[in-house]
Amino acid sequence: MMRVGALEARRWAGLVFAAGPDEGIGLHLVFTTPDGRRRALEDWYWMVSRVGPHAPDGSYARMEFDLAAEPSPGSRPEESTLILEWSRREDAVALRAVARAPGRLDLAGDAPWGWKARWKEMADGWCAALGSVEIAAAFEPPAEDRVATVVAWAPRGTPSGSAEADDECPGAENTALSPARRLLSGLDRWIDDARTDWGRRRPRSSGAAKGLVEAVTDNLMWTVLLQPETGRLYAPAGRRWIFPQPGDGTPVDGRSGDGGPASSAGKRAPAPDDWTVFGWDSFFNALALATVSGRLAWDALLAGLESRYSNGNVPNWRSRHSGTPDRSQPPVGSFAALKLHHVCPDRDALAAAWPGLRAWSDWWVADKGGRPRREGLTPGLLAWGSDAGLVPGREQLPEWEVGARGHQRAAWESGQDDLPLWEEAQWDPRREILAMSAVDLCSYRALDLECLSRIARILGNPAAARQFDAERRRLVVTMNEVLWSDAAGLYLDELPAGRSRRVAASNFLPLIAGVPSARQAHRMVGVLRDPARFWGDWVVPTISRDDPAFDEQQYWRGSIWPPMNYLVLQGLRRYGFDELAGELAWKGALMFLADRRRTRFCRENFDARSGRGRGHRFQSWGPLFALGAIEEFVDACPWRGLRIGSRAPALVAHNMGGDITTDTGGGGAQASGWACIEGLRVAGRIRTVELSR
Repeated sequence: MMRVGALEARRWAGLVFAAGPDEGIGLHLVFTTPDGRRRALEDWYWMVSRVGPHAPDGSYARMEFDLAAEPSPGSRPEESTLILEWSRREDAVALRAVARAPGRLDLAGDAPWGWKARWKEMADGWCAALGSVEIAAAFEPPAEDRVATVVAWAPRGTPSGSAEADDECPGAENTALSPARRLLSGLDRWIDDARTDWGRRRPRSSGAAKGLVEAVTDNLMWTVLLQPETGRLYAPAGRRWIFPQPGDGTPVDGRSGDGGPASSAGKRAPAPDDWTVFGWDSFFNALALATVSGRLAWDALLAGLESRYSNGNVPNWRSRHSGTPDRSQPPVGSFAALKLHHVCPDRDALAAAWPGLRAWSDWWVADKGGRPRREGLTPGLLAWGSDAGLVPGREQLPEWEVGARGHQRAAWESGQDDLPLWEEAQWDPRREILAMSAVDLCSYRALDLECLSRIARILGNPAAARQFDAERRRLVVTMNEVLWSDAAGLYLDELPAGRSRRVAASNFLPLIAGVPSARQAHRMVGVLRDPARFWGDWVVPTISRDDPAFDEQQYWRGSIWPPMNYLVLQGLRRYGFDELAGELAWKGALMFLADRRRTRFCRENFDARSGRGRGHRFQSWGPLFALGAIEEFVDACPWRGLRIGSRAPALVAHNMGGDITTDTGGGGAQASGWACIEGLRVAGRIRTVELSR
C-alpha cells in the first residue's frame, strides 16, 4: 500500500510517496521571491497562515501560507497568498498550488530521509522506480504563479530486485506515466470536487461553537508523520519536535516564544532522517485523532507503546538515533487505550496494546537495588526519577540534554519540566529519585492499575485483573493515609520534613484516579473553585495563583496546559461534578478558539492571566481544550459509559450554543465522524439524536 501525505516533518508544502519501509520518494514546493530569496521545506512552518482541512484518507487536504512572512520565529503570517491543495485517489494524487504574490513557484523532486530512489526527468514528466512499484509525475506547462501535477503509480513490469529495477525508472510508455497524463487535464475539477465532498461529510460544528471540531481534526491530521524505516504512522508533539541526529544542531523545546529557545533560531534544522515519539503526547494525540479516524487513533497509540525499550520503559522521548532509556513520562497509556476502546471499539488493537501497557506498568516498580524502581519516601508510594547508568553518552544526546543533572531529568520524567513543586524535593543520588512521594505519579499509577484491570477483563484475563485491583487498593489506602491533608482539603506531596505546602493543578489528579471519597472530592473541588487559588476567567493554572512562582507564567510555572486541563476535567466528570466540568470545558474551549481565531495557531500552553497562547505555534496536544468541550456533546468513558448532552451552567450553554454534526455518508466513523458510537449523528444540545445506520 502506498502511503501518501505531508509525512515528513519539514514538508508542510510537499508530499511523501512511501511504497514500503525505507522505500519512497518526495516532492516539495519552492517559492522564489522577486529579489531571489528561496523558500522551501522548513521555511514553510513559519509562513503558515491557516492549517486547513485534511481528510484522513487523503481525499482532500489544504494548507495556506503568507508569502510575505519571514521564515523565522518572529513571523506573524496574516494573509493567505499561497493556497496548496492535494487530493488522493486509489493510485494517483493531484496537487495544485496557486500564488497571489509576485515571485516564482516550482516543484522540486527529492528523496526524504535519504531514501535511494531518484526522480528521472523525461520529456513531459518525471518517473522513478520504487522496488516493485513505478511512479510518475505529469506536470502542467510552467507558470510563475501556479504549479499543478498528477502523480500516479502502478506495479512494475520489471522484476523487483534486478539491476535495471534498481538503477533505472521505466520508459516513456510505462503504466504509471500514461494515467498521470490522462488525469492531468481534469486536475482542477478533481480537486474542486474533492474539496466539496470533504466539506460535506467532515465532522464540523456551527453557531458559537464554530470551528470547535475542525480545530481538532485539522491540526491533528496535519501532525501525523511517518517512521520511514517501518512505514508506521505516528503523531509527534509537533512538526518542530523532531530531534536532530546527534551532533547536527539543537532541537527546540518550546520554552521561549514560538520556536523554542531564542538561541536556536538560525541553527541547523532537524536532520531529514529523524523521527521523534514523545510518551504521553502520543496517547493524548490518539484520543484527539479519534474525532476523525479510529484507525489513525490506534496507530498513534500503538506507535507510542512501540517506542518502549526492552525493559518495558516507554520513554520521555525516542528517535531513530537516541532516546531517554533513563526515564519515562506519566503513564497515561492504559487510560487512553481503554477510553479509545470505548470510543472506537477494536479488540485486536487493544490486544496489541496490552503487552506494552503491562510491561510499562511493571517497569515503574521493577527491582532496583532491592527496592521498587520509583518507590517514594513511604513504601508503596512513588517518586519521579532517572536511572543515571542508562543515560546515553554525550555524543548521542541532543545539545540541550548534555550535562543535565539527575534532578532535572527526573523533572522531565514528570512531564511538568519546571514545576515549582520539584524545587521542594532534593535529589537522592543513591536511589536516583526526587526525595518525595509525588501526588501526581501516585495518581497516575492508581489510574494505570485500574485501567489495566478493566482492559484485562475485556481481553478475558480475570487473574491479571484481580492482581491489578489488589495493588491499586493498597496504593489508594496508602495515599489516603500519607498524602491526604484534611486541613488543606487536598492530597499533598510527601517530603522528608512533612507534607509540601505548595499546590499545583496536578494535585487534583487523584480525582481521575478515583482515589478520594465523595467527602474528600467535595473538599478538593472547593479548593479548585477558589478564585484566589485556581479558578477564574482562565483556568486551570499549573500552580496556585497565590504561589510566588505564578507570575512567572513560564512553561509549567503558572501557565495553563492542555493535558493537565483535560485530566482534571476527566476527574470532575468521574465524580459527577458535571456543571463545574462543563464550565471548565467551555472556558478552555473559548480560550483556545479565541487565540486560534486571532493568530490561527494551535498553541502549546496559555497565559493564566490573559488567556493568550504561548510556546510552540503548532503543538499537537493543543486541541485537547477543544476535545474536552466536544465531549460535552457526546462522550464514552470507562466509568460513566455513553454521555450525551451538557450539564454546563445556563450562561455557558447560552454562550456556546451550537451544533456538532457528523455525516457518515455511508463511510462510518473510521472515515468521517466523531466515533463514540459508529454511525451516530448528534445535533444541537441535544435536540436531535438519530442513528444514521
